[in-house]
Amino acid sequence: QVQLVESGGALVQAGGSLRLSCAASGRIFSINAMGWFRQAPGKQRDLVATIASGGSTNYADSVKGRFTISRDNAKNTVYLQMNSLKTEDTDVYYCAAEGVRLIGLGGSFQYWGQGTQVTVSS
Repeated sequence: QVQLVESGGALVQAGGSLRLSCAASGRIFSINAMGWFRQAPGKQRDLVATIASGGSTNYADSVKGRFTISRDNAKNTVYLQMNSLKTEDTDVYYCAAEGVRLIGLGGSFQYWGQGTQVTVSS
């Protein structure tokens, strides 16, 4: 099995910065894409940013220029550097890994982390 463990969520004032981390562990051979999504209570889960194994990135318009996604393939870890935080960035942030190939097993899989709370106060 594969586990994604997020960390770094916290309470921060508007204009501040946070760095989220997500480490994938298990019998992982490779991971295609990793990303961050966010979700408020009662709302759909929205894409924040994704990064492919080759390094290409994709961002939601609302975070472009403020957030930066990066990954360490050797550690199966993805990061989200969040700068100039706004109150509307308050959400639970979820890490995802897509196209995960496992050692000794065919096919590919998708996994989600348990979420980490980010709260931005005014």
